[in-house]
Amino acid sequence: MDSCTAAAWAARQYRLAMLHVNYGQRTEAKELACFKRITAHFRAEKSLVVDARHLAAIGGSSLTDPSIPVPPDETPGEIPSTYVPFRNANLLAIAASWAEVIGASRIVIGAVEQDAPGYPDCRPAFYEAANRLIELGTRPETHILVETPLIALKKVEVIRLGMELAAPYELTWSCYQGESRPCMNCASCRRREEAFREAGVPDPLLSG
Repeated sequence: MDSCTAAAWAARQYRLAMLHVNYGQRTEAKELACFKRITAHFRAEKSLVVDARHLAAIGGSSLTDPSIPVPPDETPGEIPSTYVPFRNANLLAIAASWAEVIGASRIVIGAVEQDAPGYPDCRPAFYEAANRLIELGTRPETHILVETPLIALKKVEVIRLGMELAAPYELTWSCYQGESRPCMNCASCRRREEAFREAGVPDPLLSG
């Protein structure tokens, strides 16, 4: 949902090249299907699907290791088992490589610090460092900036922004473990449900 909102934000000011990464997550098939529908919705000029299943082979996360249960709750300030070690750095590296090849000047990512209790790769400082790293690691004539338009927003604020931008939330998926209907038991489902309730609008995944 955050990525969809970020895409709606980017669509207002940039031409879109949309990237999706399969990394062996529990809902990989569902997320890929949603990506394809969202890409079609925004009429992206380019799209790319990349496999990064080394993240699942490395393990250490309940999103990629079926032997680790997905927790129903997450404690703010503590790194939960749903954290995929250094995932966002892997995603940004792939995005930066593609951006340099196609001549893109921006990478827009839907990172939200409020929505990621304890995730170290969702902090503003991480993206500040990522921008410096990309600057140092690409051609001198390459200038790519990572933008995080949602980083300081609460989940309900993300939804309100998305509604203003006509983000197609009916095409999104937030559940950590279900692929037919949201499980409503994982922390991600609960955050989404609470945010839609606070925003005063129905979640299209539950009202359809």
